[in-house]
Amino acid sequence: MTSAATEQTSARSTSGSNTAGPSATGATTGGGAGSAALASSQGRTTIADAVVQKIAGRAAREVSGVHDFGGGASRTFGAITERIPGGRATSSRGVTVEVGEKQAAIDLDIVVEYGVPIGQLAQSIRRNVIGAVEQMSGLEVVEVNINVNDLHLPDEDPGDESSEPARVT
Repeated sequence: MTSAATEQTSARSTSGSNTAGPSATGATTGGGAGSAALASSQGRTTIADAVVQKIAGRAAREVSGVHDFGGGASRTFGAITERIPGGRATSSRGVTVEVGEKQAAIDLDIVVEYGVPIGQLAQSIRRNVIGAVEQMSGLEVVEVNINVNDLHLPDEDPGDESSEPARVT
């Protein structure tokens, strides 16, 4: 097995939990531009999986053509959570990461806007996510898997319901 394949396997198997918590710190050194800053003679920096999730989610949302994240159930649950007083949208919904010592692998579940070429959108998402995660964390991103769960049609917007004439006046 090549060293690149070994590192990729290590990144996929050493992550542990995908939630923020004391045991969710996986990265101790990085392979990207900031790797020297993560481990030095003065100490080391660990990065929680949740941090990488938020970076990746934010970077993917910046790409025009991404309507939402997650599957149908997670989007429904997220919509309910956002409406509860004090509740807020989670930037990690539909984003799963595995963080190793030097590398990270990212899986995105997205909903695409109708009319957007999916292949080009996927390339743009990968470029943006890889750039943001590598720049901010110093981890080398070995893969970004994109699962297109749904297609958002313009007539599915909740605001369009008012365009129909009212039955009762």
